[in-house]
Amino acid sequence: MPVKWIKMGLVVLVMGMIALLSSIEAMARGLEKILSSGSIRIAIPQDSPPFGSLSPSGTFDGYDVEVANMIAKDLDVKLELVPVDSKNRIPFLVTNKVDLIISSLGVDPKRALTIDFSNAYAPFFWGVFGPKKIAVRSAADIKGFKVGATLGTLEELAFSESAPEGVTIKRFDDQATTVAAFIAGHVDLIVTGSAIAAKLIKDNPSKLIETKYIMRQSPCHIGVRKGDADLLNWVNVFIYSHKLNGDLDKLSLKWFGEPLPTFPQF
Repeated sequence: MPVKWIKMGLVVLVMGMIALLSSIEAMARGLEKILSSGSIRIAIPQDSPPFGSLSPSGTFDGYDVEVANMIAKDLDVKLELVPVDSKNRIPFLVTNKVDLIISSLGVDPKRALTIDFSNAYAPFFWGVFGPKKIAVRSAADIKGFKVGATLGTLEELAFSESAPEGVTIKRFDDQATTVAAFIAGHVDLIVTGSAIAAKLIKDNPSKLIETKYIMRQSPCHIGVRKGDADLLNWVNVFIYSHKLNGDLDKLSLKWFGEPLPTFPQF
């Protein structure tokens, strides 16, 4: 092999190593960049009350929104809220459009290949919900019914895998549309999380909505860019300290009507 090709190969290799090291260094400096810039961009849900939704006054409100504000306050930086839905929240983090995801995000091994997760900060379980008159107690009972689910959520993926033949799954782009379809009678049952179902039940007492069965416990975690160790460590300390002082418990009572449960840690 000519010497010039060997030299060119070495140059390409060195440039690749430099780019990789620069990328690793940039990720490791995520917390430093937030502090030096004086601002943090946090993805929050725009369509998933009580975690986050647009209020009548035109501002975002909810459990996740309050947690985002607490993080900015503890860091003493300006908060930029970035509303997202279930499909674009992880891409926004990966492409550096946000610094953190606080958007009712559940842990999943496939997701963990792309981003890192904090310890749990909020309660959540997936379930199938519907009116009392529908006799459903397990996946085997759902045959023949139309079920609404939000595209791209973990509960939609899990239900799609477990649903028996004969079930019609209608998928919607966001939680608000899924809930609206259920209330309007376009679907018989709804697959969603416990917090969204709690608000649905509270807002529609005449529908006599109940939990049909629990699919899986899935507490919420804060999403951090892959390899951003300093920021991840800080977020875990934040969660730990606000569990100890009772702040997260108060938020849980305010938005979910129940105290914060004890979560297993990684």
